[in-house]
Amino acid sequence: MAAGAEALHFQVGDGDPRDRLDKLVVLLLERAGRSTSRAAVQRWIGAGRVLVDGEPARASVAVRSGALLEIRPEPPPPSSAAAEPDVVIPVVYEDEHLLVIDKPAGLVVHPARGHESGTLVNGLLALPGFALAPADPRDPMGHVRPGIVHRLDRGTSGLLVVAKDEVTREALKERFARHAIEREYAAIVAGEARDATYDTLHARHPTDRLRFTSWIRGGAGAHAAAPRRAVTHVRVLERLGDAATVVACSLETGRTHQIRVHLAERGRTPVLGDPLYGKPPKKPAVRAIAEELGRQALHARVLGFIHPATQKPVRWESALPADMRRALDQLRGLATRSSI
Repeated sequence: MAAGAEALHFQVGDGDPRDRLDKLVVLLLERAGRSTSRAAVQRWIGAGRVLVDGEPARASVAVRSGALLEIRPEPPPPSSAAAEPDVVIPVVYEDEHLLVIDKPAGLVVHPARGHESGTLVNGLLALPGFALAPADPRDPMGHVRPGIVHRLDRGTSGLLVVAKDEVTREALKERFARHAIEREYAAIVAGEARDATYDTLHARHPTDRLRFTSWIRGGAGAHAAAPRRAVTHVRVLERLGDAATVVACSLETGRTHQIRVHLAERGRTPVLGDPLYGKPPKKPAVRAIAEELGRQALHARVLGFIHPATQKPVRWESALPADMRRALDQLRGLATRSSI
């Protein structure tokens, strides 16, 4: 066994996918809060960093129920992210421990395949006090996203908190983990929404790896991580005829695409302009508004928590950005004309 990382130990259960070792390791790590790609796991197996009952094994081997797995994750490679002073970061609050930004739609939070530059992280690295951190076993990917403890999708705008030091980062991560963060989003949705609470399971879609779904049947299955609970509270703010509705969505949990999934699958009112979970509106005028907007009409408008350093409550609100205000005004005009 190669050295250099803390070993993790698991016992394989009857319901675990046991047809391939690599798939099993990915699932077990995700359950333990250590999401890792299958390609990375295969590298670890090839390097002898995964033992089955004390012995190395191939990635393709079937694993018996009750087997003991020892996994020693390989430290992630250093990030190549570069400081980019030209990335504009709209800061709404800053102190020595953290900053809060109002992320514009279109800004990717951290580098990934297809977005190696021009991200929020690239901009942060150009600011005083931010630098690429060394690998941290508590946060395997933390070295590529300095201070990032949560994120917003590229097409979503709004409030995002970034930690400036390790103590603040860990405290904020703990608050997110126990759902002690106030978060509310404003969304313009297609159709007539209603006040509702959606309390469902949430997992990656079984056939489309870009999507997530709340339609979960029982366990995780052989190819998916265990589903997790997702809770979204929806409150109607304004009705725009039968074409659209403005809603506020508050989160008890923070799963990937949670609001977009719940509004589309459970409310049957997808976020206007959502390219992944929505469809082009049937009415030509509404479809034109969505196309002009060019992104999902979703904005993180409220963020609040107990400040890790001062232990005092802090809270920020962000007004709708110009593109969503323009779409809203156009929809109001349509609703007015259709009611005459």
